[in-house]
Amino acid sequence: MTKTDEYWNKFLKETGRDPEERCSGDLFFEAKGFVGDELVSLVLGGKKTAFFSTYSTFEIDMEPLPVSGELYVVLDREQNPRCVIEIDDVNVLPFNEVTWGMAQKEGQDENLEEWRQRQKENIEDEGAVLGFTFSPGIKLVFQVFHVVYRAN
Repeated sequence: MTKTDEYWNKFLKETGRDPEERCSGDLFFEAKGFVGDELVSLVLGGKKTAFFSTYSTFEIDMEPLPVSGELYVVLDREQNPRCVIEIDDVNVLPFNEVTWGMAQKEGQDENLEEWRQRQKENIEDEGAVLGFTFSPGIKLVFQVFHVVYRAN
């Protein structure tokens, strides 16, 4: 049994959830300019309550879009489980329609222009690997979440 499985089972037991409930997967937050587990700390501290992914990634990986209510184990850089989050809302929208209120939920930038520049660079890097290109209209998947469990 993996550390993630053990953590999930501990979560189910300590929260009184149905032991048959399934984890939707694990997440690892990574971004340029952030070292160590700074992004995990933002999640644990309640400053990071959302993230964006490219819609193209879901298409290329042939993965379904996440839905509200799904639960994920958040891992740190050492692959240690740090918390469980629940997806509250999922929206698909073009990059150029992201508002400051949405971007601010990522907890990483000081203003919308800073967010746009950072995301554009991330999308270009991801696209270079996966075979798509950035455009202002590229579709993003915006996921809002909250922490439902954390234990050492």
